[in-house]
Amino acid sequence: MAKVRESVMRIVFLLTALMSVLCVLFVCFFLFTNGLPAIAKIGPLDFLGGIKWKPESNEFGIFPMILGSLYVTCGAIILGVPIGILTAVFIAFFCPTRIKSAVEFVTSLMAGIPSIIYGFFGLTVLVPLINDVFGVRGKGILAASVLLAIMILPTIISISQQALEAVQRSYFEGAIALGASKERSVFFVVLPAAKSGVLASIVLGIGRAIGETMAVVMVAGNQAVIPESVFDGVRTMTTNIVLEMGYAADLHREALIATGVVLFVFILLINMLFSILRSKERVQ
Repeated sequence: MAKVRESVMRIVFLLTALMSVLCVLFVCFFLFTNGLPAIAKIGPLDFLGGIKWKPESNEFGIFPMILGSLYVTCGAIILGVPIGILTAVFIAFFCPTRIKSAVEFVTSLMAGIPSIIYGFFGLTVLVPLINDVFGVRGKGILAASVLLAIMILPTIISISQQALEAVQRSYFEGAIALGASKERSVFFVVLPAAKSGVLASIVLGIGRAIGETMAVVMVAGNQAVIPESVFDGVRTMTTNIVLEMGYAADLHREALIATGVVLFVFILLINMLFSILRSKERVQ
């Protein structure tokens, strides 16, 4: 009887795994079968390198949107990663026990806040603040980067904390026994030992930032032009899709799906890079 149950559960696990793989394959099939023909019609160079997005004139250049996605994502990573990792270090090693649960609860709460709420916060707080401090139009790369940095903090903090706490305690105690201070033991022994988990948190944060839509729509300015400063408005690939898919038709609709293909390839390359780095780490 036990062997029968084991065989049944093995089949169930196999089917669920196959369903997950099939879902990914169906998404890929839909994207590439609808997006690649549009890229071929427009021309790969005109589509990826074109600087004008004018559907009414059949001009579908997404280079400004690619730059917009890269700019706001890089800004979010520059601002969010150091804060997230340092916060994870604080929670794991320096946070007083009586407030640790409260800090972890707040971090979990941040992860559950809908993106539209973050968008409202950015629109009513960040945008006016940038306008008052710098005397410029608040909607732009800076506002979007700061908002995305806040949004990726829960991911980076929680995964980095788990990675730090998973490192064997003997690493930390050995460094302390050799005369290193607590800070040096954490930053030069424990943190390097947890670099795989920390890197995973950064990769997931990048995926969250580059794929965010609603919050960015509200604070980025949504201008399909190449920005010249961090205060200029931009349109990311995700916002371009959500703003125009409701009324797009024919080649315009296909071009938006092709934009999704480019976004999918970006995410795929990021995950492949992470896998390569992890494999090199295991070899070492």
